[in-house]
Amino acid sequence: MRIMGFGTIFFIVVTVIVLYQLRSVLGRRTGNERPPFDPYTRPEVKNDNATPSGNVVTLPSRRTPANESVEPARPYEAIDKAAAPGTVVNEGMRRIRDADPSFDPAEFLGGVRTAYEMIVTGFADGDRKLLKNLLSQEVYSGFETAIAEREKRGERMQFSFVGIEDAKITGAELRDREAFVTVEIVSQIISAVVGANGETVEGDPEAVVQVQDVWTFARDVRSRDPNWKLVETESEDAGTH
Repeated sequence: MRIMGFGTIFFIVVTVIVLYQLRSVLGRRTGNERPPFDPYTRPEVKNDNATPSGNVVTLPSRRTPANESVEPARPYEAIDKAAAPGTVVNEGMRRIRDADPSFDPAEFLGGVRTAYEMIVTGFADGDRKLLKNLLSQEVYSGFETAIAEREKRGERMQFSFVGIEDAKITGAELRDREAFVTVEIVSQIISAVVGANGETVEGDPEAVVQVQDVWTFARDVRSRDPNWKLVETESEDAGTH
């Protein structure tokens, strides 16, 4: 048998001592060791309000006290504010509300005010593309004819929109799936028609005129398109300021 030299025995002893020291310092793996720290991972925060599935519980809403009754829903409250209960207008709006729960008279009038300014300004500017999106085909045809005749004569409108004094619903009706709402609008504008040579053909470029319009808007209550279109117009000058 070959006898190991002193140097070999020395290195074996040193190796055994080193391994023993490492074992005493690092300890044994038991399966419960903490994972290595990752500086790029956010630390997990313990949440005592978490459900067993791990989802975060949202804050609870206010509970109604036992002695506090819940007020029943009033779907026609907004309509009753716009028109007296029992009137034809109120009943018409109620039927529209039944067919289209999103109908709200106040919001509708807000849209009418915006549409009114866009339409009268678009007509003065001869903006056919804008008008086509806001008017029914029949009303658009009348507007487009007036614009074309004005252009044929070489005339243009000098127009300024001052504002709307009042807007109120005066009629409401549901015909099958079509809702019709009529609005009386009192506005102030400055309007004049200027000829090819710069002369004033009609109106006054400096006078503020009060105009009373009666416009009817319509919408298919089953359509996904929420927009109403102007389907009928009446106009009557109420005075000049």
